[in-house]
Amino acid sequence: MERFAVIGLGRFGSSVAKELMRLENIVVGIDMDAKLVNRMADSLTDGVIADATDEQALRELDIGQYEAVVVGMGSLETSILCILHLKTLGVKNIWAKAASKAHHTILSRLGVTRVIHPEGEMGIRVAQALNYPLISQFMRLGGGFYLVDVEVREQWEDKSLAEILAPLSDSGSVKGVLVRRKAEILAAPGPDFTLQQEDRLVLAGPLTALRSLAKRWL
Repeated sequence: MERFAVIGLGRFGSSVAKELMRLENIVVGIDMDAKLVNRMADSLTDGVIADATDEQALRELDIGQYEAVVVGMGSLETSILCILHLKTLGVKNIWAKAASKAHHTILSRLGVTRVIHPEGEMGIRVAQALNYPLISQFMRLGGGFYLVDVEVREQWEDKSLAEILAPLSDSGSVKGVLVRRKAEILAAPGPDFTLQQEDRLVLAGPLTALRSLAKRWL
């Protein structure tokens, strides 16, 4: 079980905090707005009303104890001040929300671990879902390779993975990574693996091949 702090409990921060809790982590939410903290009180391990632009307040929270700190503050000034204090207090793993390109540039130069653009990233996911409805999740691996999570349709039931991939001439470039069947995870399914309706199939391969497969499955 990991320990995380989420600073800023607006829409972005509260979503991150709730998902980290769902994944069975210890999560402390921090915001200077008492209403936001109280609203999240039952959803977090702990909620703290504090000004994250105050270095002493962060020091008193022993902010360095967490595996990572997520900064979800939208204001450029407050975000920068908070991150500078976190750096001073020795926090090494900082994920921060950026509200603009300039904000992104400044956060990058401050050396945060990852800069997040919630609206942009969600927009990409929506476009992907509209373009390929059967694929519920995309993960970019770099070098033109992706992981995709595919819903197994009724007409694929009792077919092998090889049969599903067969229509693609370069299907050998697409690999089955795992299958989730109800509560069971089946790793590295071979070409003879038989699919069942409602399985979730995770595939890995180049984007061009995965696109071709997705179009054939519509």
